[in-house]
Formats: sequence, C-alpha cells, structure tokens
Amino acid sequence: MINQLSWKVGGQQGEGIESTGEIFSMALSRQGYYLYGYRHFSSRIKGGHTNNKIRVSTQPMNSISDDLDILVAFDQETIDLNHHELVNGGVIIGDSKFTPKLPEGCSAKLFSVPFTDIASELGTSLMKNMVAVGASSALLGLKVESFQSVVEQIFLKKGASVVEKNMQAIAKGMEYFHNEAQGDVGDFRLEEADGKNRMFMIGNDAIALGALAGGARFMPAYPITPASEIMEYLIKKLPEYGGTVIQTEDEIAACTMAIGGNYAGVRSLTASAGPGLSLMMEAIGLSGITETPLVIVDTQRGGPSTGLPTKQEQSDIFAMIYGTHGEIPKVVMAPSTVEEAFYDTVEAFNIAEEYQVPVIIVTDLALSLGKQTVEPLEFNKVEIRRGKLDISEELPEAEGKEYFKRYEVTEDGVSKRVIPGMKNGLHHVTGVEHNEQGKPSESPENRKAQMDKRMRKLNDLHSVYPNPVFKDERHEEADVLILGVNSTRGTIQEAIPRLENDGLKVNHGQVRLLHPFPTEEVREMVQKAKRVVVVENNATGQLASLIKMNLAYSNVQSILKYDGNPFLPSEIYSQCKELV
Repeated sequence: MINQLSWKVGGQQGEGIESTGEIFSMALSRQGYYLYGYRHFSSRIKGGHTNNKIRVSTQPMNSISDDLDILVAFDQETIDLNHHELVNGGVIIGDSKFTPKLPEGCSAKLFSVPFTDIASELGTSLMKNMVAVGASSALLGLKVESFQSVVEQIFLKKGASVVEKNMQAIAKGMEYFHNEAQGDVGDFRLEEADGKNRMFMIGNDAIALGALAGGARFMPAYPITPASEIMEYLIKKLPEYGGTVIQTEDEIAACTMAIGGNYAGVRSLTASAGPGLSLMMEAIGLSGITETPLVIVDTQRGGPSTGLPTKQEQSDIFAMIYGTHGEIPKVVMAPSTVEEAFYDTVEAFNIAEEYQVPVIIVTDLALSLGKQTVEPLEFNKVEIRRGKLDISEELPEAEGKEYFKRYEVTEDGVSKRVIPGMKNGLHHVTGVEHNEQGKPSESPENRKAQMDKRMRKLNDLHSVYPNPVFKDERHEEADVLILGVNSTRGTIQEAIPRLENDGLKVNHGQVRLLHPFPTEEVREMVQKAKRVVVVENNATGQLASLIKMNLAYSNVQSILKYDGNPFLPSEIYSQCKELV
C-alpha cells in the first residue's frame, strides 16, 4: 500500500472532466485524505484540451506533484500531451471508444475501458465520467460505497433514480477494470486515511467566505477568469445575510460602486483580474483621495491584455503598487495559502476602514482556483474593527456654519468618518484636492497638509499587521534564503528537503505584505543567508526588484517561470542547485 499518489483526468473541455475530478476528490476528502488539485483549462466555453490533476496523500501537502501515477483519458490527445509525466509503472486508463494507443517510448500500462459504452447501456453516455471514476477507484482499492454521499449530494435533486444510475455506473466501471486488469498492475492501493472531517475548497471560496465573515454585504463585480467564483459564491450567500451582489457593466462601474457602498457605511468589495485591475486604477485613486475604504481582490493571470486568461502568472505586482497616478496610501496583501486567504480577507476590511485606504488582496490563478484540503477555520478569530467610523445618531453641532471636518488634519493621518444623512455630518466629497471640510482647494499650504496627512496613515501598519512575512527559518546561518509570494509557498516547501539532503542549509520566506513592504522583516532573514533566491511567475523579477529597492541589497538571484504553468518542486530544486 502507498501513502500518496497523483491522478489526472483529461479530455475535451465541456466533456465532464471537471466533474470527474470533483467527484473523485470529494469522495477521498470525506475519507480524511489530504488533497491538492490544479486544473489546466482553455479560455473557451467548450473544446480544447483540459485536465484536472489531483494529488492524494495521508499527510498534508500544498503543491502539485512532479510526476503522475494514473492518467484517465477521454481522448488520445490526453495521452499524447500528458504521458511524459507518468512514473515508471504508471497506468493509463482510456475510453475504448477512441482506441487508446501508447506513444512511442511510453512504458506505462494501458487499459482500455468502454466508459461511453457502459454509460450508454445504463441510459446515457453522459455518465461515462462516473464509469471512469469507478475504474480509477478499482485501481486504488476504494469501495463503491465511498461515493454514495457525494453522488447523493450532486444528483439527489434530480431524483433517486438518477442517484442509483450514477452509482451503477461507478460499480460497472470498477467491475470492468477488475476483470480487465486481472492483477497485471502495481500496488496503487492507498493506506487508510484518518477519517477526519476537513474542508476542501479553492482560494476564491475562502476569500468569499472571509468577506462574508468579515461583514461585507455588497459586492458589485464583472465576471472574469479567475475571479468569478468569488462573485458566484456571494451571489448565493450574501442574500441570506441581508446583502447583495450586482453584476455591473464593467470593472470601472464595479469599483466605483464599491466605493459608494463603503461611503454609505456598508462593507463592500469587488474582485477581478489584471485587465479589470487596469480599468479600476482611476477609481482606486478616487478611493485614496476621498479616504473612502475599498477592498479589491486581484486574481492574477497571464498578461498583458487578454494574455492567458486561464493560466498561472504573478505579473501584476508593480501594477498594484504603482499603477495609480499621483500618490496615495494603499495596502497590498498577498496570502500564500487558502487558510490565509480567508483570514487576510477579514483583515483587509479592518485595515481599509481603520486607515481609510484602498486595500488590494492579491492572489494568483493557482491559489484562486487550486482546490485543496483546509483544516477547519477558526471563526472565533474573526474580529470586526471599523476604526474612526462614527455611527451615532447625530454629531455635535459644528461652530458657526462650518461643514463637518471630514478631512481634519490629525496626528495619525486618519480623520473621523461618518455615513451620509447624519445630523451635523454634512461635508463635501470630491476627487479634487480639498480642505478639511472637503471643499475644493488649490492652496499650496493646504495641499501639503492634506498630502502629508494621507501619506502618514500607514506609518504604524507594520507594528499592527500580523506576520507580514511567513518565515521558515531552520538555520541561523543559511546557505540560501528562498523567497516567494502567493501559491509558490507549498512548492518551495516541498523542494527544501531535497536541497537539504544535498547538504544545503535553506531558509524560506513568503512575502505576505507587498506594500508597504516589510523591509525590516525581510532584512532580518536576508542577513542570515549567504545567497537570496526569489521564486516568482513572471518574466521581469518584480518581487526581486522590490526586495532590491527596499533593502538596497543587490545580491538577489531569480528563478522565473512565465509559460503559464505553476512551478513544480523539481524545477525549484534543480534551478536552486544551479544557482548555488
């Protein structure tokens, strides 16, 4: 028996590939296995190769695997494109409908199973994915009963007969494979899992849940890959808590509506990807100068322009920090796990309101859409802090006929905020420079006072922000410090033991606050290492440039990948070895 394996299903988009992986992984998750999944899909509704690679283990892990044990193929293209990942002794299970063939030089064991024919005999060829699940499960030594609760959850709304037919499809797939294989296969049976109940979710779901738990009740947004799931989750959940989601005509409208919601006192957010972030830049500046809280989620994908809408990249870092014209205080947070995505989203709303600034939560496609096992979230950690928002029924009457000093110059740069309609809270809100009452002003003295006020808001953020850098410091004097951002964390962590087995002393840091940059926290790590290597999915080394600029430190080497795919542990291992 084995304690982990990697399984992949592939075929044409729209053929049920995603649901095949979903049903397979949900059943394993409910038995207590740890899972990590990554989908490769095309930027089209139907057609084009797609696959879902799922890693299963009895122990926690947060990375896709280098290799592959089992490949389930709905077409020959899947075999041709993915066979190179298979380990020695790996297995391919293909639908006999297309007469699967082994490519030249491929040593995998090939089994032809009539997915489509068996499904058709049961009533519809659509159930071929369930037959494939059954064949895979036979190889893993799973029982058909393992899928009962999953199938009921998905299909019971269509009737008990549909549930029964799908369970029959799984059973038939198992039976056929047992008869076909006849013991002519390696041991792919999984060791028994601990049976504990854990969550199995994507990063976008964690962000949406974090927004809900953090008090958000309004989300204007425009659908875009890979951010749409945040919107879709909240469309279902927000109305249950008195909130709503509005699909806007574009990202400009989404961002300005979110500003309006926050101005009215309702915690509001929007979510997009690189192209949408570009459109939001002027509105982000409006949030900054009007000192209106704003939370934006940027799920990075391949760019520029439309670029690679469904592929991995981390190339929006400079855009988020420097994209707006003029100068405003803003915060850019970068969770590196699904759990952090939940807690960081809650904190983003607190920071946005306490400092009255725009806050961008940045993820990447692998973190946004990668589905993985998550330990139960601790909702008792959720804290709502609204800063200097005054929600009393009325304010003290101002002297004379002056407006309320919404932009009063204060020592910490943060002024009292009120919601519209409060008695004695009248003030002017404008995107031009203004005085303390909000009235337009071009006075040089006022301009400097208001700029200085806004820019000192974040002076103490590092003292209150929890863990701006994830640190795995194993050595006081390391041969190499590896730094990364977002989803590279798990992959780096998996490469480190291999490097240490080769005699290298390795420390690891994951930057979780990109702006304001945690200079001192990173400097402390850098001082303990002979070399610094930065791992990131872009062509220009944007995170490495931030480190060089903020630390005035030039001895930084980069490992870059920008072909649309996430890093593999073996790639980080081999390239680190070359650099050091």
